[in-house]
Amino acid sequence: MTVNDSSAFDVLIAGGGCVGATLACALGEVGFRVGLIEARPPATDWPAGSVDLRVYAVTVASQRIFENLDAWPGMLARGVSPYEAMEVWDAASGGRIRFDAAEIGEPVLGHIIEQRVMVAALMERLEALPGVQRLCPAEVTDFETAGDAVRVRLGDGRQLGAKLLVAADGKGSRVRERAAIPVQRYDYRQQAVVCVVSTERPNPATAWQRFLAEGPLAFLPLADGRSSIVWSTTPEQAEELCALDEAAFRARLGEAFDYRLGAITAVGERARFPLARQHAERYVEPRLALVGDAAHVIHPLAGQGVNLGLLDAAALAEVLAGTRERGRDIGGLSALRKYERWRRGDNLAMMLAMDGFKHLFGSELPPLQRLRGLGLGLADRLTPLKTLLVRHAMGLDGDLPALARPHISAAGAGLA
Repeated sequence: MTVNDSSAFDVLIAGGGCVGATLACALGEVGFRVGLIEARPPATDWPAGSVDLRVYAVTVASQRIFENLDAWPGMLARGVSPYEAMEVWDAASGGRIRFDAAEIGEPVLGHIIEQRVMVAALMERLEALPGVQRLCPAEVTDFETAGDAVRVRLGDGRQLGAKLLVAADGKGSRVRERAAIPVQRYDYRQQAVVCVVSTERPNPATAWQRFLAEGPLAFLPLADGRSSIVWSTTPEQAEELCALDEAAFRARLGEAFDYRLGAITAVGERARFPLARQHAERYVEPRLALVGDAAHVIHPLAGQGVNLGLLDAAALAEVLAGTRERGRDIGGLSALRKYERWRRGDNLAMMLAMDGFKHLFGSELPPLQRLRGLGLGLADRLTPLKTLLVRHAMGLDGDLPALARPHISAAGAGLA
């Protein structure tokens, strides 16, 4: 493959994280010539018993994408943590709701998976796809469109040609910035404190979330009984929590979690990062498409961010395959706008829903506190409503890409 030839690739993907690698797999499975541009090599090995601070709550829809791309066995081999129940309660009102997989006839509600596990399994799968070339370490510094091609310049001076460039390079996307696509950004004035903790009683495969005045506190179950926590709070409190010694932090965390699993007995490395909502004003331009965090960033309170990005990847792959099958230009604006119409509305709806939850449960007004307590209790008792809520959270409803549906191959998904 001659990388200076404008027809060397069908698609170039900037960013080799979960979403970019998933898109590369989906396209490579059905014969697209793909270049995956990665800034740094992904981790492929790590100390036994260690846990990546970056973990995701992966929905059943996302699991199906991985299964249909034959990447799921690699994730299972490296370790995933299924959860069978989810419990949410409000510190101010005492209202609560609990979801159980058994109630809707499913074995699990989802899986907690480390980012490095997902990426390593996807990269392993890519090695078996001859049409995919990994370019690493490399970064996109510039690009330009000319006729039926896009020419991409890398930091080391190499120039690549393709019919389409996809930005999967995260919330600070250099490709999006180079394309001068504006973003609407809202700073939540919160930070998330993350770490792995051990508790007096092992976490029984349950995802827990308690709404506090400063923000939600989530305990996500790990297969060995530990929990990965995400504590969203004010920047001042986040700084204080990270500065506490371990004993003081264990005490604060146990109290905040209402000792649902007993005392906190051990705490790993702590980190914090700012929270903001961000949405690109458009997802596509001629020869360019945005996916994942390059297109949208939402509050982590429902753990939907990576799942939305994976649906982006599956939808874009489906659109591109259909466009090629009809003999049309995969980088043309008419084809790319189909992808944008498919995904932008769903992503915006989820973003607004997460904002609504954040503001509702962050309010200290007594009438709203009473209302949300009553609402949680009512939803917990209304089985049809609860089933609707949990199916949506699992990614089982809506206009799903074929790869997010059960038991198909990439070819059977209409991607051939």
